[in-house]
Amino acid sequence: MAEKEVYSDKNSGEAASNFIHDIIDEDRRNGAEVSVHTRFPPEPNGYLHIGSAKAIWINSYTAEKYGGLFNLRYDDTNPMKESTEYVRSIYEDLCWLGAEPTGGVFYGSDYFEKCYEFAVKLIKNGDAYVCDLSKEDLAEYRGSSDDFSDKGIVSPYRDRSVEENLDLFERMKNGEFPDGARTLRAKIDPDSDNSYLRDPVIYRIRHINHHRQGNKWCVYPMYDFAHPIQDAIEGITYSLCSSEFRNHRPLYEWVVDHCGFEQKPKQREFGRMNVTYTVMSKRFLRFLVERGVVDGWDDPRMPTISGLRRRGYTAASIFDFVRRAGVSTTDTTAAAELLDYCLREELGETAPRRVCVTEPVKVVITNYPEGKTEYFKLPNHPAKPELGYRDLPFTRELYIEKADFAETPPPKFFRMKPGGEVRLMGAYIVRCDEVVKNIDGTVKELRCSADLETGCGTPTDGRKVKGTIHWISAGSCIDFDIIMYDRLFTIPDVASYTTSDHEVEEILEFVNPDSAPRLIGCKAEPSVADAKPGEAMQFVRTGYFTKDSRLENTYNRIVSLKDGYKPDAKS
Repeated sequence: MAEKEVYSDKNSGEAASNFIHDIIDEDRRNGAEVSVHTRFPPEPNGYLHIGSAKAIWINSYTAEKYGGLFNLRYDDTNPMKESTEYVRSIYEDLCWLGAEPTGGVFYGSDYFEKCYEFAVKLIKNGDAYVCDLSKEDLAEYRGSSDDFSDKGIVSPYRDRSVEENLDLFERMKNGEFPDGARTLRAKIDPDSDNSYLRDPVIYRIRHINHHRQGNKWCVYPMYDFAHPIQDAIEGITYSLCSSEFRNHRPLYEWVVDHCGFEQKPKQREFGRMNVTYTVMSKRFLRFLVERGVVDGWDDPRMPTISGLRRRGYTAASIFDFVRRAGVSTTDTTAAAELLDYCLREELGETAPRRVCVTEPVKVVITNYPEGKTEYFKLPNHPAKPELGYRDLPFTRELYIEKADFAETPPPKFFRMKPGGEVRLMGAYIVRCDEVVKNIDGTVKELRCSADLETGCGTPTDGRKVKGTIHWISAGSCIDFDIIMYDRLFTIPDVASYTTSDHEVEEILEFVNPDSAPRLIGCKAEPSVADAKPGEAMQFVRTGYFTKDSRLENTYNRIVSLKDGYKPDAKS
């Protein structure tokens, strides 16, 4: 089937074209009466990231579209780096994304007994043998996966008898041999052009505690052996996985066939998705955490689902991004700006507006009575009157943004300046009469007079005031800090440095030293204090923000108001 790029129709939530759905539709037209049952099989050795969201969306949405089921199955067949921490975080991420596993939650380790039984069956059928080659010799005997002329070499242990293989495999299971002493290999084809079929290892010895099974097992099935068995047992009909497993498909089908499953899951592969300005290799992400470059897997600069959630990204915007980035058979790189674009589209419609002054300068309204407070109504959303209004207190002493005042203004500066007038958003027109400075020459306060007849209306004399700035009452505001998060890396193609040709330390060269500047002593209207982590607000004229879930009295910048990015017309 020819490759097809896919772009989403945001209004319908449906993809304009999706080769996976084309495959399912074709199967149905050809009379295959199969249900759609998919799964997401993450290894619990780290936190999920935005690349994982693509696999989650493809599998969960495909099941939903066809009225099928979607399983979560932890691929915990390698206990070296797996933990219950990662198990918990994966489930939380799926639920937050709205991809609850309708078919159930499973663990690869729950199938260890079945996998062992199938391995014994292969041995009895002459389809597997115990091999004594070391890890290094195994690699040499299998040959290069890139050079078809470099064929594999037949193992000297390939012709062991069934009886000897059964005896040795049972002794492997009973713990008689050290790690790496022996493996169980499938007997397929040492000369195959596909290196994954050159008598692949399907069991190895690992004397290590398993996070669920404890020390019950010391032989563990390889993913390529366990995964198709697990799919078949669970009744998975479409095993949808990323492109690195494309060359594994013949082995997947061999295992299903030789284990004797009548219902055969169909593996199909989609292109992996990278994102600019970040990395998604767990090895590199773990390095950033362990080196202290970030403050954990959920650091708001990380591409992990938990990091994006803490930053303030929404589940809907992440899935919209995945749809827009497209589904194809080839690997793609999506622009980080597209993710921000999807988020802005959503928050522009849903986020309530609030007033915040990030770098405050005091303003004293000299002709306004001391001790007086009045209230001006500001809309919660300028385009949605149905969302109501809130009352903003106005007093003699206010705060405005430092950037909204210029003692020596540039041309066409329509904000506050000496002798100039400006509208306080939703309130009076004021004129700057005096600039009071500190000893070091910095601005201490601005003394202004208000046109008290204007209120929030137009001047009676009809004069035009071009500039409007936001403000906050000094007597009722709340104080907090803001972290103005930016990209963690300075170059868009940093993912290229996560290949095997580069060491993890090399990415330190591209870490942005200004990715998390903190603004201390910001001021905002009282209603901001009631916000909960994850609830987005637009601080007018500044950006979108949310309260941090871990740092006290701290708010995160989710994304700026705009950056000039426009998605491709097709997306």
